[in-house]
Amino acid sequence: MARSHIAAALAIASLGLLITFHLISHFGLPRLGFFRFSYDPDDTTTAPGQIPILPPVSQPSVFDHEPAYLLGVGKADITGPVVEINLMGYADPNQVGSGLRQRLYSRAFIVGSNDNPEERIVYLVLDTQSGDTAVRHGILEGLKELGPEYDCYGKSNVAVTGTHSHSGPGAWLNYLLPQITSKGFERQSYQAIVDGALLSIKRAHESLAPGYLTVGETEIHNANINRSPFAYLANPKEERGRYEHEVDKTLQLLKFQSAEDGKERGVLTWFPVHGTSMLGNNTLISGDNKGVAAVLFEKDMQSLEEGSNGFVAGFSQANVGDTSPNVLGAYCEDGSGEKCNFESSTCGGRTQPCHGRGPMFRKADEGASSCFEIGQRQYLGAKALYLSMVTKGRLLSGPLRSYHTYRDFSNQTLQHPNGSVVNTCPAALGYSFAAGTTDGPGAFDFTQNDTGVPNANPLWSVVRNFLREPSETQKACHYPKPILLDVGEIERPYLWTPNIVDIQILRIGQLLIIISPGEATTMAGRRWKEAIAASASTLAFTSSTSNEQDPPVVVLGGPANSYTHYIATEEEYGIQRYEGASTLYGPHTLNAYINATTSLLPHLFYPSGSKHPIEPGPDPPIHTNISYNFNPAVRFDRAPFFKQFGQVLTDVAPSYQRGETVRVTFVGANPRNNLRLEGTFVAVEHLQGGKWVTVRDDSDWDLVYRWRRTSTLLGTSEVEVTWEVGEGGGKVSGGLYRVRYFGDKKDFGSGDVEAFEGVSGVFGLQ
Repeated sequence: MARSHIAAALAIASLGLLITFHLISHFGLPRLGFFRFSYDPDDTTTAPGQIPILPPVSQPSVFDHEPAYLLGVGKADITGPVVEINLMGYADPNQVGSGLRQRLYSRAFIVGSNDNPEERIVYLVLDTQSGDTAVRHGILEGLKELGPEYDCYGKSNVAVTGTHSHSGPGAWLNYLLPQITSKGFERQSYQAIVDGALLSIKRAHESLAPGYLTVGETEIHNANINRSPFAYLANPKEERGRYEHEVDKTLQLLKFQSAEDGKERGVLTWFPVHGTSMLGNNTLISGDNKGVAAVLFEKDMQSLEEGSNGFVAGFSQANVGDTSPNVLGAYCEDGSGEKCNFESSTCGGRTQPCHGRGPMFRKADEGASSCFEIGQRQYLGAKALYLSMVTKGRLLSGPLRSYHTYRDFSNQTLQHPNGSVVNTCPAALGYSFAAGTTDGPGAFDFTQNDTGVPNANPLWSVVRNFLREPSETQKACHYPKPILLDVGEIERPYLWTPNIVDIQILRIGQLLIIISPGEATTMAGRRWKEAIAASASTLAFTSSTSNEQDPPVVVLGGPANSYTHYIATEEEYGIQRYEGASTLYGPHTLNAYINATTSLLPHLFYPSGSKHPIEPGPDPPIHTNISYNFNPAVRFDRAPFFKQFGQVLTDVAPSYQRGETVRVTFVGANPRNNLRLEGTFVAVEHLQGGKWVTVRDDSDWDLVYRWRRTSTLLGTSEVEVTWEVGEGGGKVSGGLYRVRYFGDKKDFGSGDVEAFEGVSGVFGLQ
């Protein structure tokens, strides 16, 4: 394209982007938290609210069987720039990172065949909002560079899932729409994820050893609610009657156990709750509630004899689309205290005052307390199930299989369940998309449950048509969705959202894992899993350890590999609340996913070594080398006059009690100079036997790092470190402590980066 055309396209797109900034109050917002549980390691009974439901079979010991698989687990740091970059999730351009509450990680789980080294699967759980087309591409390209030993990992058997945290740095996604509020594509943010994911895979690969896999289920009550019950009620009454709840309460757990010494290697769980416990006004980086749950489980297992070194806990998402951690419901924050309108989630006709409430919604901490609570809730539910699986659970055995292909969902033809022939559509977002949810309300006059002729200012149709006016064919295809953004047909300056989607399923013996690129709603996920289970049951699904046919266990993980927004049922789509308006490919989106995955399911049951190639499909575009970036680089750092980097500006008090907050401020430098991956920005040190021992670092929830620019012109900044003593679940003993800060300054002249440290005064803890 000629430069003049590029400039013209950019100018038009830029104006459109500015207009649409405030339309895209996109992903969600809750917080969560319930009453705390205290865990007694000597009590192996089920914790309150957790009901083990799957492990019906008692087994004397897994060691009565030969190990069926090679198992590997690995974990690595993927924390990108913690300041000056927009957070990914709420799509609020004003929500810019200012520090770190807890580091982000990639957790890799590898299962391999004992007999055939080519039979492997890799399941990644990233503390990110979702998977992504470019991130997955970067991981696959990086695996090729690791050498022939890694040739067994590729498109078909590597799944890249996100925990759906809304508290991580953005600017790493492939398509333009999510880049808008993050001011484009930031290579540092992207590379931190790709490099960390590769390191976690490498560590998992290097740890491969014979082991056992056991699967179980439990129910966790009061940890999620349905934020769109009006849409859920549109599903057939008979279908709804088969389920007790409007959201799935089931947590499914896969336990990794070493065959050599019996130690536990890791757990991988699936449970649906939005990663929006941290609120939209939060600017500290964290993995949200699932990041909390994972770290709590890992730190717990490090202290127990049965846990191996390097124990990894992955808390993956499930059919998360319409779930919310705001379990008290949605209320009007306009002084009335009334519940929001049931159909449209409005207060007096306006969306903005309607907010979901978590149990600690009155605590002004940007959702941190609620976030820890819901993370702890998932951890305790998983731990109770894990303990019950010592003698109970289903031991997995059988083949390892996987498939992956791309499908162009802009025009898929398929048979509807009623027998008619239907089509999907090029991606588009409806007016209710801009209304947001009770987790994160949108802006202007948009409302949910907006079908047919949109109930909004006619100005927005002018804005829409300025970007791209949808054709009559496109309008008819998406009906009853009134199209606000025809994103699948806007290609300037590059494609706004994906039309080419990932279709992937992994099989581990009796376990089938649907890899969903979008956020399936509760009922959409149920239908999808039931369709896969029914199809699998008709195939040769026989366990090598049983004379009878074992029913399949089907789980759904995502959003993964890409981000295709939402997957609602056709009935929910007709209501056009946020989830339906964000279902990209029209009313038949769910049926298209079900059709694509079930049609390829026989490939998971062919004998080992048989050749049944799958068409790879059209490759999606990769925009990493053409994406715009309007995020300013770090120019330089300077200490204030008569000060030094790392110097204490406000020191700690002489002593503290548990429950108090330790606070110290240092002369700082921009943390984007060095992400300190696999390291820490701050640490708490305890004097033990005459030596200073680190007892808290960036992985701990109760130790918080905040950075503040004091002068852009002079390049000066400050770092505030707070330790919320006794919060975050960690044990604290009395004694003498100090806080250490690790920084990196960028020289004004040369641009060189140099490390420095700062240390607080010593304080006592009683």
